[in-house]
Amino acid sequence: MKDIFERIYESNGGPLGQYQKYADGYFQFPQLEGEIGPHMRFNGKEVLNWSLNNYLGLANLPEVREADAKGAAEFGMAAPMGARMMSGDTKYHRQLEKDLAEFVGKPAGYLVNFGYQAMISIIDVLTTHRDVIVYDSESHACILDGMRLSPAKRKVFQHNDMESLRKMLGIATKIAEEQGGGILVITEGVFGMAGDLGDLKGICDLKKEFNFRLLIDDAHGFGTMGPRGEGTAAHFNVVDGVDVYFATFAKSMAGIGAFVASEQEIVDHLRFNMRSQIFAKSLPMPMVIGAMKRLEIIKTQPEHMQKLWQIATALQEGLRSEGFDLGRTQSPVTPVHLRGNDSNLSIAEITGIASNLVVDLRENHGIFCSIVVYPVVPKDVIMLRVIPTAAHTMDDVKYTIEVFRQIKTKLEAGEYNKPIPVMNLINKAK
Repeated sequence: MKDIFERIYESNGGPLGQYQKYADGYFQFPQLEGEIGPHMRFNGKEVLNWSLNNYLGLANLPEVREADAKGAAEFGMAAPMGARMMSGDTKYHRQLEKDLAEFVGKPAGYLVNFGYQAMISIIDVLTTHRDVIVYDSESHACILDGMRLSPAKRKVFQHNDMESLRKMLGIATKIAEEQGGGILVITEGVFGMAGDLGDLKGICDLKKEFNFRLLIDDAHGFGTMGPRGEGTAAHFNVVDGVDVYFATFAKSMAGIGAFVASEQEIVDHLRFNMRSQIFAKSLPMPMVIGAMKRLEIIKTQPEHMQKLWQIATALQEGLRSEGFDLGRTQSPVTPVHLRGNDSNLSIAEITGIASNLVVDLRENHGIFCSIVVYPVVPKDVIMLRVIPTAAHTMDDVKYTIEVFRQIKTKLEAGEYNKPIPVMNLINKAK
């Protein structure tokens, strides 16, 4: 018998951990300092930050900060003391649930602590071993992990491909009929990596041919899509076709928490059966009070969403005019695909080039954004993931477009193929 730690001692750290010696503190787990906003400090320098979960720029609005402070002053971080089901329920939690459900056009809602945690639990509660889950191939990790927890059978359809979905629904229908179960289709409202929208209308149209329920994860759509930020279902005018709507506070609300909305009986079933909530302490009062203020602002101050789209549109149009490939984005999420001058490079060499590019962006141009490499994108592609917010300015946009133009020229000329002394930067960051 082995010591259970031996496997860890002998491993290379896992898919991400294998890079920790040279990446920790700079490429992974970077520490940004200062007030939350487009301009922060990293590694001792001011950077223009395009990697913030703060779509509407609410994080530092005075009225939001005041609400957070009042919530903490009145209730402290400990309240309420206990899980919702036992001793942690309050009228504020109930009111926030009611307001959120009404905003997204559903009869009832349930407030949950964390988006990732909740999605895993929702899928588990909604499905049994008799059921079949049919999901989009580019679904978020929380959806994949939720399906691993569920005993239901799984079928995957090609991303946003309605013919592929029709085929999988045909197979799932036969399985469900044989097992005496049902079908749950899962997709996203806005896909957070590519920025495209889930084909909610196409999926809902297939309800005319097949019997299934639809669950969507709208983490990136809530607050950014729809006439007033009600989400992607409202954007496509298919609110009634979406049976279970889920969104987090981590993106547009710039906070902590999440919610699920559906018909009353389904929400009640979730409330009494979601283990991740039944056995977890209730969402602290300052976060609930803060979320109420954020929702009020989203509903009454449309200028924040308008500013977000103004910045996102200017950034995306400017980058496209310079010849950049932004893929299929239809949302503020802005993936910038870059290719070098040699498609025969190994994955390790591409990773090295990407590292050099990031260092140049951060150290010489003062731009901080997320970078994505294989296997998320093809091995000859480096993707810079840019998240515009309502707090950014047109000057930020213009500067970034010019810097990206320079970066693209250097990449195509092979200037990032030579190694640079990355360890000095890592040590400095630590």
